[in-house]
Amino acid sequence: MAGLSKLERQGAILRLVHERGLSTQEEVADALRDAGHDVVQTTVSRDIAQLGLTKVRTPAGKLVYAHPGSADGARRDVLDDALRRWALSLLPTGNLLVIATPSGYANALAQAIDDSHHPDVAGTVAGDNTIFVAVHEGHTGAQLAQDLARHLEGAGE
Repeated sequence: MAGLSKLERQGAILRLVHERGLSTQEEVADALRDAGHDVVQTTVSRDIAQLGLTKVRTPAGKLVYAHPGSADGARRDVLDDALRRWALSLLPTGNLLVIATPSGYANALAQAIDDSHHPDVAGTVAGDNTIFVAVHEGHTGAQLAQDLARHLEGAGE
């Protein structure tokens, strides 16, 4: 098959990334070759960078390439899932939110909160079954609790 133009090649990469769970540059290059396109990995690497592809974690935990902006939705999905699984209660107090979890799960939920890059969250501190969530200046723990409660109820989707 004749070589693809840069635009055609990058379009093919976007389609393949959308259709398959491709984790590495080599997998992307192999998928292009399987589709009949003659490519080298260095070109694919450059295309991935120019397209702004990011890696997101699938529900199964595998990191795969995704379209720019997909990471935001994936992080929200991970936060929704983590809150539903591990948050027992949300107790706002001033500019803090105290979240209770089953014993041993505070760290996992705090990591999901940190990874979500929630705009109101300054940071978290986790113990065994309790998380202190510091809220950015100008926001309150009650506002954050309200927002996270929507994730718990499934309305954050």
